[in-house]
Parts: sequence; C-alpha cells; structure tokens
Amino acid sequence: MDTRRAAVALAAGRAALGTAVLVAPEAVMSRWLGAENARKGAVKALGRGLAARDIGLALASVQTLDDPVIGPRVLLACAFADGADALATLLERDSLPPVAAAGTLAIAGGAAAAGAYLARRLARED
Repeated sequence: MDTRRAAVALAAGRAALGTAVLVAPEAVMSRWLGAENARKGAVKALGRGLAARDIGLALASVQTLDDPVIGPRVLLACAFADGADALATLLERDSLPPVAAAGTLAIAGGAAAAGAYLARRLARED
C-alpha cells in the first residue's frame, strides 16, 4: 500500500471512530473507560469533544495530503493526538479496565506510530 492510501485509511479509521463516539458515546467510551465511567455525563461530553477532534483531524489529513509541506505536518499532529491518548491511558491505567486499557494502548499507540511513519514518508516523497 502506498503512503497516500495508508494515510487515507488511517484517516478513515479516525473518522469512523469519531462518528461512532458522536452517535453512541456511552457504548464506545465504555470500551476505553469501562461501563461505569462511560455512563457519566461528563465522560460523554468529553468523548464527543474528542470525537469532533478526530473527525476534524481526519478531514484535515485527507484535504492536505497532496501539500508537500502541510500534509506531513497534519499527519504528525494526528500522531501527536494519538500519542497523547495512549499516554493518558497509560497514566490512568490503574483506574481503567485492564483489557480496555491494553486495547487502547495498542490502538492509540499503533496509530501514533503509523501516523509518524506516514508523515515522514510523505515528506520524503515530495
């Protein structure tokens, strides 16, 4: 898979997750934070905010992909956001369900690594 297709696939996953959280925040956030936490209104509000962030980052990723300067920077910003999600999960892992924390670390950490890698590759292509 070439760099641009991989970046679009990563953005599509980000947009899909963001949309799912907007539509059903409790159901999706429970997989990250546990059912008890996900029922709280404050958690749903935070989830929707993160969902909007992810949808915005996905749109920015796709729209700037062909810009040799901005495209890699947007992908790096996405990687930073994913890395922050992974770090936040790591720091609070004792208050999260173990399986959920491990899954989030894998997904967010993997997305951060993939985004950074794709940003670097994209910058070198142009």
